[in-house]
Amino acid sequence: MDSARLLRIQAHANRLANFRLHRALAALSNDELHAARTGFFGSLMATLNHILGVDQYYVGALHGDLDADQGWHRFVPAVLLADLAERQRISDERLIGWCQTERDFDREVRMPRGEGRFQRDAAAFVLQHLFSHQGHHRGQVHAMLSGTAVKPPQLDEFIMPSEPHLRATEMADLGWDETRVYGPRPYN
Repeated sequence: MDSARLLRIQAHANRLANFRLHRALAALSNDELHAARTGFFGSLMATLNHILGVDQYYVGALHGDLDADQGWHRFVPAVLLADLAERQRISDERLIGWCQTERDFDREVRMPRGEGRFQRDAAAFVLQHLFSHQGHHRGQVHAMLSGTAVKPPQLDEFIMPSEPHLRATEMADLGWDETRVYGPRPYN
């Protein structure tokens, strides 16, 4: 399989997972979203803001934004879920756009780390790190959501091309075409 295709699918899967998660979280009040909970960042909103801030940093680095580290320091956490969801949508779609147009996943990505220092890695490694980070912290949100009246949504069924029925609602709501995102299904 073409690794670029898989990375593009992962970028779409990331958007689908965030979309589904934010929909579930919308059933909670703002107080519930900010309530103290067990987790790295202490609340659902703090964890979601961490995901967003890190996503914006790495997506900016992939795009060559030279001030990505400054963006990290200027990041203002969202207070309302609707604001966070919109900002996450923009970041997710920027990531998808980058993955759809990039042809060289081996190319060097320079990630500013402050004080003139840059970390350098191939784009494919940066993407894999980002996808792992997103899944890790969405899992924490999922666990915190278990302590509320809202049933945590299924988040790990977006990679397999053979499971379109499990994502049909979100795909339709996003206006995405199954074949355009996943390509032809080699197995039936």
